[in-house]
Amino acid sequence: MTNWGIIGLGRIARKFADDLRLVPGARLHAVASTDLERAQAFASDYDVPHAFGSYEGIVRCPDLDVVYIATPHVLHCENTLMCLENGLPVLVEKPFSMDLAEARRMTEAARRNRVFLMEALWTRFIPAIEHAFELIENGEIGPVHSLAADFGFHAPFDPAWRIFNKKLGGGSLLDVGIYPVLLSQFLFGKPAPADVFATATFTETGVDRTCLMTFRFPGDRLSALRSSIANNSLMHAQIYGEKGTIGLHPRWHHTRTLTVSAFDDANRTEIKRDIEFPYEGWGYSFEAAHVMQCLENQLLESPKVPLAFSEDLTETLDTVRGMVGMRYEG
Repeated sequence: MTNWGIIGLGRIARKFADDLRLVPGARLHAVASTDLERAQAFASDYDVPHAFGSYEGIVRCPDLDVVYIATPHVLHCENTLMCLENGLPVLVEKPFSMDLAEARRMTEAARRNRVFLMEALWTRFIPAIEHAFELIENGEIGPVHSLAADFGFHAPFDPAWRIFNKKLGGGSLLDVGIYPVLLSQFLFGKPAPADVFATATFTETGVDRTCLMTFRFPGDRLSALRSSIANNSLMHAQIYGEKGTIGLHPRWHHTRTLTVSAFDDANRTEIKRDIEFPYEGWGYSFEAAHVMQCLENQLLESPKVPLAFSEDLTETLDTVRGMVGMRYEG
């Protein structure tokens, strides 16, 4: 068995805990919160033997193999460093960190201590997404030249809610805008700062409400991306190639359906087919299984989400924030 721990016991932690039950050989062994009663209630719900009323307590837990960090954005670096310095492998929820400087501290600590670290970019491991990448690699739609992707949801304004709280790293970009940006990076790599164009609107609390981004890459390749906490969006992503397209159905970041289109130039038609990828649970089980495979093979980082990828992703988010004027305290 692989014994998992969770630091931070909010909504996403419960989804992750639900999906761990779907992973053969995985067991939730310990949970930690700043509130002991909350930790004990969570432990009771999931039959977890160890519950801690502080994040620090979990590093002293016996027989713990790996920790999933699901705390607010601003604590990711601090919590990750604590685990790494105590020899605990880490899967840290996105965003990896608040900025590139923090990201580099985290990757340096992982390498210095020779401990596994990965950003929890679960989208990369969703079966339909993996198949889309395979189709692209096999030339199914020809060279990819552009991407359109959005992620928006309506968040009723509440200045105390994490989404609107500047001290907790709120705003659309770091919370959901990271998804279109990571898809772009998986397809095209990191854009040069000079090729990033972005604009945003802001909430009363000073965090970005809606962010529009365009990235340009060598070879006349483009990404048109949007994130928002102002309204529900179509939640669709479309990948355009010279021979066809791949549509990722809503919600595209954990989709179960692809539409693959091929151009028939001779008859001036487009041939479409849908491909279904049903799965159980929320979709977090796939990244958890991947982490366990990495640990079994004694890898220090994931070949699918390497640390350099997370540093590049963080740097791109920094560039966007700089362009729109989004500044966090500290």
